[in-house]
Amino acid sequence: MADSAGIQQGSPAIGAAGLVPAAPGAGGTEGSGAAGGSARIAVKKAQLRSSPRPKKLEKLGVYSSCKAEGACKCNGWKSQNPPPTPPRTDQQSNTVNLQEPCRSCSHTLGDHVTHLENVSEEEMNRLLGIVLDVEYLYTCVHKEEDADTKQVYFSLFKLLRKSILQMGKPTLEAQESPPFEKPSIEQGVNNFVQYKFSHLPSKERQTIMELAKMFLNQINYWQLETPSQRRQRVPTDDAAGYKANYTRWLCYCNVPQFCDSLPRYETTQIFGRTLLRSVFTVMRKQLLEQARQEKDKLPPEKRTLILTHFPKFLSMLEEEVYSHSSPIWSQDFLAGASGGQIPIHTVISAPPVARPLYYSTSPVSVDPTTCGSVSPARKTVLESIPVGEKRKPTEPLPHEENKRPRAVGDIPLELINEVMATITDPAAIPETSLLSAHSARDEAARLEERRGVIEFHVIGNSLNQKPNKRILMWLVGLQNVFSHQLPRMPKEYITRLVFDPKHKTLSLIKDGRVIGGICFRMFPSQGFTEIVFCAVTSNEQVKGYGTHLMNHLKEYHIKHEILNFLTYADEYAIGYFKKQGFSKDIKVPKAKYVGYIKDYEGATLMGCELNPSIPYTEFSVIIKKQKEIIKKLIERKQAQIRKVYPGLSCFKEGVRQIPIESIPGIRETGWKPVGKGKELKDPDQLYSTLKTILQHVKSHPNAWPFMEPVKKTEAPGYYQVIRFPMDLKTMSERLKSRYYTTRKLFMADMQRIFTNCREYNPPESEYYKCANLLEKFFYTKIKEAGLIEK
Repeated sequence: MADSAGIQQGSPAIGAAGLVPAAPGAGGTEGSGAAGGSARIAVKKAQLRSSPRPKKLEKLGVYSSCKAEGACKCNGWKSQNPPPTPPRTDQQSNTVNLQEPCRSCSHTLGDHVTHLENVSEEEMNRLLGIVLDVEYLYTCVHKEEDADTKQVYFSLFKLLRKSILQMGKPTLEAQESPPFEKPSIEQGVNNFVQYKFSHLPSKERQTIMELAKMFLNQINYWQLETPSQRRQRVPTDDAAGYKANYTRWLCYCNVPQFCDSLPRYETTQIFGRTLLRSVFTVMRKQLLEQARQEKDKLPPEKRTLILTHFPKFLSMLEEEVYSHSSPIWSQDFLAGASGGQIPIHTVISAPPVARPLYYSTSPVSVDPTTCGSVSPARKTVLESIPVGEKRKPTEPLPHEENKRPRAVGDIPLELINEVMATITDPAAIPETSLLSAHSARDEAARLEERRGVIEFHVIGNSLNQKPNKRILMWLVGLQNVFSHQLPRMPKEYITRLVFDPKHKTLSLIKDGRVIGGICFRMFPSQGFTEIVFCAVTSNEQVKGYGTHLMNHLKEYHIKHEILNFLTYADEYAIGYFKKQGFSKDIKVPKAKYVGYIKDYEGATLMGCELNPSIPYTEFSVIIKKQKEIIKKLIERKQAQIRKVYPGLSCFKEGVRQIPIESIPGIRETGWKPVGKGKELKDPDQLYSTLKTILQHVKSHPNAWPFMEPVKKTEAPGYYQVIRFPMDLKTMSERLKSRYYTTRKLFMADMQRIFTNCREYNPPESEYYKCANLLEKFFYTKIKEAGLIEK
């Protein structure tokens, strides 16, 4: 049945228009297509394996170290250095006597193959296969023009050469092994079919399955563009992340198609959304273009499928690939999906779970008593951020809230509370068109933190405390992550700063291992912190971890009363820091940081000023909830004014003009007639008018208490009572930055000053009286300027 068949991967084809990638090497070294190149290599291997045993020994002797007495250092019958002309793999060499002396060490060829005398035919044939792969890669190295690709080919060449010398199996030494991201592309496409098409009848669903199968096959045989080509096409892209995936793709997917001595994986099974995002747009364009060009070559039964249904399928899939809230990329997708999952049929055996090499040791036992809390003496070494513990601003009691005077433009609390009661948990609010992608960038990471999948810890080395094994393991992990993700930074420099007791690192822990972190140094006396390194391991990117890391760091610094960040960002990091609120406009006085912060050549100094009233780790939730409240308020207002009035018939009777207020229902919408207090449309005229009014207010003899922000030392507990402080200095800065685009914004801030004063101070106080007198003066000036009715 189609409903249970699953997406199976077969040969790479779109009818007759299937794209077939070139073999490794520039211009298709071994042929013009994958099938042709691998087939020719397979034929040569079969011919060599059917040769007589002396011929096999002769071939292996070229790549075997000399076993003669006297500790000969010859690594093969041929010179260890590659010859000037690459060897031809399709040319048979002349018969050589095993007693003939070696050109390098003068020992006989037989001395190089003594270790093969008792080796079985099966093992010898395996080694011969590696020999042909070595010669093929050697040719690729010489013909390849791209530096990154050439480097990978050469690394694989050395790996296979070493395997022949040691008679071992080639094992790729990498920081991580497949799969590199979960869910995989294959799983994501299966989830997409389940998510979008599970309701279709069996026959239509079978068509979708064919399209999905076709798409997966194309990815498995797709030729990725080199990192240098991608940098030219997309200069702002994550170059380091793409290069890491490109290298993995070459080692595990592309080269093993031709060199079968290396383990091969399907691209769709070991890579996930990150790689798919980097190739989808180009791949979709090229596939559709080629299908249109070769439509006449397509079989009739495939023509409609490819030319009509396939573009729609790709368009729908594209939305899910680039959407920040698509459920198909969640590992918990099937837990909430209705109906059964489509079984996935793999071509090759399932790859092992990815695990970095530096975590291959046995698990570290951790004292459970130290996981939840840390003694005061150890807080400089390890400071845990427990899941769910957020900084909460102090809120006034309900009876105090009811007594508080409302400012101009405030929405009644009763209405807010009524709307709030209709809104569910903000985490469960569905994404709407009102919400930008930025507001929920860290949503997935925040949910993982709640479920305990990830943890955040501020750690650092200490010269005063006994070393903690777990912390040292995490510090080593951080050093590896930074070294891998920041290749331009010297490894010794990274190690020195990560283990420097003056530096701390906010580490991101997942499954007991470090996957990211931010290394920083605090300068409390100068009022800022320098961010030195910031990185998340490549296969864990595009999950919101970077944003959530930075938000935790902001919360941590607000608790320690440091409200400024400084960092030198290179060209690839500027975009990330801009998204986190950093800018090139540095708020910290230069005298504060000169001589303290490390200067990096070719980098841009960026700064971020923190607002202590913002709970950063929950900021996107708050924004989402606020927008949902506004949406509900709009819906309520629309429901109230949804009454349909009869059309105006007066114009048919010859009336040419009527007052706006006479239109039935116009006042119910909230419209008010514009009197003398009209809004100034000219921005410069508005700015000039407001500037004059503000200068008059600041010159008033009763304005002295409101000239600058209230100091905590002068008014204890002020910021616990007043949640939205305002003062004339802040208003001047806002006016200068053209913040006041309407008179209402200006009046609301001024009214906030008077409201806050009366809320905090008793009526008999001098401040209270100053607020009343200045308020009366302010409204006199507003009326004189014609901004409100007299």
